[in-house]
Amino acid sequence: MRPRSLSRRAVLAGGAAAAALSGCGASDTPQPSPTPSDDPERALLRQLIADKEHTIALYSVLIAGGATKLTPFRDRHQAHLDALRKRLPGGPTTPSASATAPAPKTSLSRLREAERRSAALRVRQLAGVSPQLAQLIAAIGACEAAHVLALPRST
Repeated sequence: MRPRSLSRRAVLAGGAAAAALSGCGASDTPQPSPTPSDDPERALLRQLIADKEHTIALYSVLIAGGATKLTPFRDRHQAHLDALRKRLPGGPTTPSASATAPAPKTSLSRLREAERRSAALRVRQLAGVSPQLAQLIAAIGACEAAHVLALPRST
């Protein structure tokens, strides 16, 4: 005997009935609200801040070595960092431990690769965030992508 297939109407009616019944069994016990440390957006902001601090440190190493042409690039990252910190109320206002640690030996090619990786990561970070944060992350990613192309080949 051949199994009987369900019609589209039957599937839709069953789905509507299941949705209606699921509301009946809801508990009156309030669900705990996520603590600020559990908030994924706050965690993402902390990650973005640490990433920006690291990038600024890389630029600062090269600038201190005489590559003053890179100052506008670093300044744009500093502006991003300031905007990210404003979105993290009660968050760190001073550089994190990773930013105050000595920056690793760097070069323009390493800096360009860091910008490339960061720009690619920003696209994945857009999922599930507020529209305002998504707009900021997209703008940061666009700037990082432009840096990949605009960084001088030598200093």
